[in-house]
Amino acid sequence: MDDRIKAVQRMQRYIESHLGEQITPAELAEAAMFSPWYARRLFEQYTGLTPARYIRRLKLSRSALRLRDEHSGVLDIALDMGFGSAEGYQRAFRAEFGINPRAYSEAPVPIPLFTPYIVKPEENERKCERNDSMNNVKTVFVKEISRSARKVIIKRGIAADEYWSYCKEVGCDVWGILSSIRTLDGEPVCMWLPEQLRNPRANVYVQGAEVPADYDGTVPEGFEIIDLPAGDFLMFRGEPFEEEHYVDAIQEVWEAEKKFDMSLNGYQPDENNPRIQLEPIGARGYIELVPVRKIK
Repeated sequence: MDDRIKAVQRMQRYIESHLGEQITPAELAEAAMFSPWYARRLFEQYTGLTPARYIRRLKLSRSALRLRDEHSGVLDIALDMGFGSAEGYQRAFRAEFGINPRAYSEAPVPIPLFTPYIVKPEENERKCERNDSMNNVKTVFVKEISRSARKVIIKRGIAADEYWSYCKEVGCDVWGILSSIRTLDGEPVCMWLPEQLRNPRANVYVQGAEVPADYDGTVPEGFEIIDLPAGDFLMFRGEPFEEEHYVDAIQEVWEAEKKFDMSLNGYQPDENNPRIQLEPIGARGYIELVPVRKIK
C-alpha cells in the first residue's frame, strides 16, 4: 500500500485514540512519520479536511452522542472533549448542527453527525490486494437470531444495489444523520430490500435506522419510515480484519453465504425481511444478517 495512505491512516488512528486530548501538529507528524508540513498536506489531500477541522467535527459529533445518551451536563461534556468553555462549545455545536447543545440534550432530533472512515487504497489497488489475500482461508461464524417487528427510517435511492452506487445517488452524508438516531441496536444498518418494500421497484439497497415499532419521533426530511415484520436471520460474521482490507472481509462473508446450505438447518430464504449489512468494523469482523424462515 502507498506510504502516503499508511501515513494518513496512522494519523486518523492517533486522533481516534487521543480524541479527548489536545492533539498537536507535532504529534500527528510523529504518528505519520513525516514532517508537520507534509503530514498536514497529506491529511487534507486524502480526507478533504485539515486535521484541525477533522478533529473539531469528530469531537462535536461524539459529544452529540453523549448529550443524546447520557445525563452529563453540557459543561462537563465540553471540557471532557477538550473545549475551553461552555460558551465556545455551544457556538461550535450550533454552527455544526444548527441547534443549541442544551436544547438537543433535552429533545434529541436527527442531526448530520460527522462519520469519518479510514482512508483506503484506490479501487484498482484494492482489487489487487483482494486477489492476493483471498488465498488465505478465513473462518466465518454462523448464528441463528430472531428480530421482533420494528420500523426502519430509510433514505431511498433509485436503482442502487450496493454501497457505492447508493452514495452516488443520495450522497454519503446519510450515514451521519442515521447515526444520530437512537436505534434498537445502537447503530445504523444497510439493507437489500425485498421486492414488496421497494419503491420504485428498482430501489434495492438503502441505509436506515431500525427503531421500535411504536416509534413516534422525528423522521428527517427526505427520509421515510416503513414497517418490518418479525423474523429469523442467520448472522454471518467474519474474523476481525485490518480496516484497509474491508473489501476482503466482505468477500469472505459473501463466499461463505453462497456455500452455506441453510436447508440442513431447516431453513429456507424469507422474502418478507431485508438482508442486513452492518458497518464493516475491523475489530469485530464483517457482519451480515440473512433472512430465513423455517421449512414447513
